[in-house]
Amino acid sequence: MTIKYRLKIMIFLQFFIWGCWLITLGSYMINTLHFSGSQVGAIYGSSGLASLIMPSLIGVIADRWMKANRLYGICHFLGAICLFIAAQTSDPTVMFWVMFFNAMVFIPTISLSYTISYIGLEKEGLDTTKEFPSVRVYGTVSFILAMWIISLGGFELSNIQLYIAAGAAILLALFSFVLPDCPTSSVKKDNSLVSHLGLEAFVLFKQKKMAIFFVFAMLIGAALQINLAFADPFLHDFALNPDYKESLAVKYPAILLSIGQFSEVVFILAIPFFLRKFGIKTVMLLSMAAWTMRFGLLAFGDPTGLGFILLLLSMIVYGAAFDFFNISGSMFVDKEVDHRIRGSAQGLFMTMVNGLGAYLGAVISGKIVDYLTVDGLKDWQNIWLVFAAYTIVLGIFFAISFKYKNSQDKVNHVNKAT
Repeated sequence: MTIKYRLKIMIFLQFFIWGCWLITLGSYMINTLHFSGSQVGAIYGSSGLASLIMPSLIGVIADRWMKANRLYGICHFLGAICLFIAAQTSDPTVMFWVMFFNAMVFIPTISLSYTISYIGLEKEGLDTTKEFPSVRVYGTVSFILAMWIISLGGFELSNIQLYIAAGAAILLALFSFVLPDCPTSSVKKDNSLVSHLGLEAFVLFKQKKMAIFFVFAMLIGAALQINLAFADPFLHDFALNPDYKESLAVKYPAILLSIGQFSEVVFILAIPFFLRKFGIKTVMLLSMAAWTMRFGLLAFGDPTGLGFILLLLSMIVYGAAFDFFNISGSMFVDKEVDHRIRGSAQGLFMTMVNGLGAYLGAVISGKIVDYLTVDGLKDWQNIWLVFAAYTIVLGIFFAISFKYKNSQDKVNHVNKAT
């Protein structure tokens, strides 16, 4: 089995685990366990709290003390235990802490999987910018498959989704034994406090472009968490209207949402072209524009007629919103940092996106949802419009503050000068 083939299986299982519950857990908690919007927001925000420290810490350990592939397997085994316990709880406080510990070990595995992929592809003598998207796309395919299994199996409002995720996590923990070895850095460390604590990646904040990039990565991460927590509950609420009860959007909301993952497949494969042609700044701006369209289309969509077309369009633009920020951002970080700290740099990126960003997005959006809920009915149109306004403002400030030229711009500038 080639390294690239093993990486595809790893990425497939990595995102299959997430796909089993990430989109549908909110509906399970609201409709079956009867949690409030704030409680759901807090539970989704637990991943943000865990991500404040864990991705960077795990990245440092992978850089300096333990091979990334071994650490990866340990994390998934512990995650499987957490998911198994979560499937058996109905108390919001217990659910918060269990999902918090699950996030502590699962979220770092995302950046670890990217680090393992970059190292594995380099061992094969392959260009990571060209080849990584063709590996990462298997994660999107598996995410779609997981969503379809959960939806068609009738598990969207059931704890079965968590049991399936736990089983997949155990399988991936076992598969980690055949992943390519990722050596720790052999470079001698200095005696500074930063080195002893393994915080070398934080020096990236001294570079203005990287500091601004990480701050906006955090703010876009908030938009992603808003979508994850409330898109599925939004579709389930259409069941309150008898005219919509038998529609596809109400009967199989996860399948409708999976169209966004199909869209991801296309946009992932387009990333190398967009990065080479336009650079990271334009790609990030496209992501923010896509988030605005995503939220705006959800605000005016419904399960029938023109409203359903708007829902479909919102699923299609989701692919650009997610990929042009999450995948491109990871590749940008890998290219811009010293490879001796690539693990901790990926961990820092994950901390900003799924740590601070996810926590702020989940908690604040939960409060907005509760504020715009009257007599148990959520004013979804205004909820989505608030979120759309947020991403518009975000895009304007990013366009003004982030100064960066892609390599092609630099070549053209040199040619003109000579």
